[in-house]
Amino acid sequence: MLPNREKIDFYLTDLETTVGKIISITISLLVLVSSGIFVAETYDISEDTRLELRVLDNCVLIIFAGEYLLRLWSTKDRIKYILSFYAIIDLISILPSFIGLVNISFIRLLRWFRILRLLRFIDKKFLTVSIINQDRIIFARILFTLFAIVFVFSGLIYQVEHPVNPKSFDTFLDAFYFSIVTMTTVGFGDVIPISELGRLLTVLMILTGVALIPWQIGDLIRRLVKTANQVETVCQRCGLAFHDGDAGFCKRCGKQLIIDQ
Repeated sequence: MLPNREKIDFYLTDLETTVGKIISITISLLVLVSSGIFVAETYDISEDTRLELRVLDNCVLIIFAGEYLLRLWSTKDRIKYILSFYAIIDLISILPSFIGLVNISFIRLLRWFRILRLLRFIDKKFLTVSIINQDRIIFARILFTLFAIVFVFSGLIYQVEHPVNPKSFDTFLDAFYFSIVTMTTVGFGDVIPISELGRLLTVLMILTGVALIPWQIGDLIRRLVKTANQVETVCQRCGLAFHDGDAGFCKRCGKQLIIDQ
């Protein structure tokens, strides 16, 4: 039997066992729910509905805070965990809500980064399909990266521009439209930020897209070039799809390969 601390750490990071998958799926759904609440709050809704959404978001926040504390408590190297990329994203996603209680509104801009928590689960072992090649995983990461960039910056630009430019940025959809038009370099010019911070965020959005997307596409191209000299022989244990032509065993898990004659 694993000690309780080790067991909690295992299930919080595991993506293969039933318990690990349930935890991962639950957290992913809560991230989507929280992101949906953020979007809904940008529209003209009744005060009763807005109150209900805030209560729901507070419940999600408590769960996220509990999860972060559990990860921090159960990990062996806490300093390493605190400084890790995913821990920083987790902290950014919950801290603004608590700081927001004292009305530091500019800190609450960081709440839009909560969608980045899903990066942890863009992994082959988490997918419901047991056999999927690495190329599709990389492609999924590219799509999610693009969506995350647009979503996060749309939220940031909305919160910055809406108070000073409500006609152009009335709802999240207006900011989302602006981000898509900007990222695709179409640039209709019908919606533009007027504040200095809004323009700065636009520049950062463009630079982020220019830096991240080609890098991930390059990773996909390198993968395609590498697999061009391999044959498709799917491992029955781990699902790795491509191996060297003369390989008899999977290079990832060591299981004997079944070669079709």
